[in-house]
Amino acid sequence: MGEMSPYQVIKRPIITEKSNVATEYSQYTFEVDRGANKIQIREAVEHIFSVDVVGVRVINMSPKFGRWGRKRVKRSPAWKKAIVTIAPDQRIELFEGV
Repeated sequence: MGEMSPYQVIKRPIITEKSNVATEYSQYTFEVDRGANKIQIREAVEHIFSVDVVGVRVINMSPKFGRWGRKRVKRSPAWKKAIVTIAPDQRIELFEGV
């Protein structure tokens, strides 16, 4: 896989009750490109948000299926989620007050 720009690596922030609680522990959740690795995710977050990344955890999310008669049809594609821990004294403003 070729070089991806930081804006291709990170697709969108994930804002749920669970991710909002995690922000209190300096952990932020993003949907990322399925081909991206932890190093690329770390560099992308540091570049875009100007913060120091302490740790990156990734989860491959499986696709969701529905039914169409007897057939199983894919309702949502597989995607990759990253939980990024940043230095305790820093914040990503994007998530604040949502």
